[in-house]
Amino acid sequence: MARPEVLDRIKEAEQAADEIIADAEADREELISEAREEAEDIRQAAEEEAAELREERLAEARSEIEQERQVIVEEGEAEREKLEARAVEREDEVVEHVVDLFEEAVHAQT
Repeated sequence: MARPEVLDRIKEAEQAADEIIADAEADREELISEAREEAEDIRQAAEEEAAELREERLAEARSEIEQERQVIVEEGEAEREKLEARAVEREDEVVEHVVDLFEEAVHAQT
C-alpha cells in the first residue's frame, strides 16, 4: 500500500474515532440529562408523598386531639353536674348556717 493511501486510511480512522468519541459524548450528555430528569422526578414524587403523609398524620393527630378534648369536656360537664347537685342538696344547710351566724352576730352586739 502506498504511503498516501496509508495516510488517507489513518485520517479516515481518526475521523471515525472522532465521530465515535463525539457520539459517545453526546450519548453521555443525554444519559446525564435523563438521569437528572429521573432524579428530579423521584425527588418530586418523594416530596409529594411526604406532604401527603404529613397531612394524613396531622389529620389523625387532630382527630385524636378532638376525641380527647371531647372526653375531657364530657368529664368536666359530668363533674359540674355533680357539684351543682351537691350544692343544691346543701343549699338549705348553708342558708341555715348563715342565718345562725347572723343571729349570733346580732346577739353578740346586743
